[in-house]
Amino acid sequence: MAEIIEHPRKAAAINPLKTSGPLGAALAFLGLDACQPLFHGSQGCTAFALVLMVRHFREAIPLQTTAMNEISTILGGAEHVEQAIANIHQRARPRVIGLCTTGLTETRGEDMVGDLKLMKARHPEWHDLSVVFAPTPDYIGGFQDGWAIAVQAMVETLVPENDPGLSVRGATAGAQVNLLAGSHLTPGDLEVLRETVESFGLTPVILPDLSGSLDGHVPDRYIPHTLGGTRLEEIRTMGRSVHTLALGEHMRGAAEALEARTGVAFTLFDHLIGLAANDRLVALLAELSGRPVPAMLRRRRSQLVDAMLDGHFPFAGQRAAIAAEPDLLLALSSLLAGLGCTVPITVTTAASPVLSRVPAGRVIIGDLDDLERAAGGCTLLVTHAQGAGIAKRLGIPLFRAGFPLFDRLGAAHRVTVGYRGSRDLIFEIGNIFLDHRSEPLPGHHPHHEEDDDDRISSQAAAG
Repeated sequence: MAEIIEHPRKAAAINPLKTSGPLGAALAFLGLDACQPLFHGSQGCTAFALVLMVRHFREAIPLQTTAMNEISTILGGAEHVEQAIANIHQRARPRVIGLCTTGLTETRGEDMVGDLKLMKARHPEWHDLSVVFAPTPDYIGGFQDGWAIAVQAMVETLVPENDPGLSVRGATAGAQVNLLAGSHLTPGDLEVLRETVESFGLTPVILPDLSGSLDGHVPDRYIPHTLGGTRLEEIRTMGRSVHTLALGEHMRGAAEALEARTGVAFTLFDHLIGLAANDRLVALLAELSGRPVPAMLRRRRSQLVDAMLDGHFPFAGQRAAIAAEPDLLLALSSLLAGLGCTVPITVTTAASPVLSRVPAGRVIIGDLDDLERAAGGCTLLVTHAQGAGIAKRLGIPLFRAGFPLFDRLGAAHRVTVGYRGSRDLIFEIGNIFLDHRSEPLPGHHPHHEEDDDDRISSQAAAG
């Protein structure tokens, strides 16, 4: 069990690891079709989040702000919110506006729930507009916490409560299954999960679904809001599903809210990286559908098992230092530890129930400076793009994971979940170890590496 160090005694964050809750919430809202995220705060708060998302996805990001100023900060920003919603509704015509608060407005303590009710009463023309409010102060939690708050708010605002007409139970052909997607899943991951669920004859409703809105496609016309993602019609039928899959511990609140509103039971998966986690998912899908496991998945499972056998050689004896959001941290550290790699130090952004299950020596709730101070002697650094400077200074190879990845192409299409994604992840990290191995393998002389490889190949070819 890891030693959890909650608050290192530091006057300020140095080289921050954490990205804000409002940013996580805004990204979650980008997974809804015809949606416009709206930051209730200053223009600077919005600009910072916008830049990070544009650099990560390399796409145009629809994100608006209430543009709070000095006067509205003191007197209240309800008028700014009302004007922003009216302008967005008139010009962009979204079906959903995701309203995310920031530290500025949360510190003042505005009653946004009450203000929104009064606004809706004053604007009957907003009858076709759903406003989802997510209270996300910057000073509490981090990226995945903001995402979790936004998804739970979607469920509580958009899913009908206790509708008898939507009460359908029992596994049948074409039955519907809910997937509450965590912030650690990429659009590419969600595409793979959709295919996996559909291979059992089930129909998935993914909330939120970035694979529809931020998968890098080129639209045939300009749209001022999100194009693709989970449609309102799909969200309103989530009570018809036979089961809910909550993907990540931070999706527990949304899953519990959905169960309370509709009666649909849920199963929570900490992550979907590695053999055991995916076996559990496949077994559940087979049970829900009443169908055998498709041959395609059996083949991919066999490939993952073979990759794990191959990977033990380059992974064994390595030492990895990881910095990531809690759920992603658990997934990556579990994979590395399961393949024989030691994880002496990890750093994360906020407290979480999963931290006690991280297979590491220490878990520090801190910043990248804490990682740099503790990562000496490690042979691999795992964190997002901001860790590149640390890796260079320490002379340790970097495996990029998490958000943001602004110095690599294809971040949205990267796949690490499922049997195939786990297989490819093992290969990618294993190849880093092979490229940077500091000690020769037993019986292997480093000066004759090419000769040894040629001799082994010749012997293999000779049988």
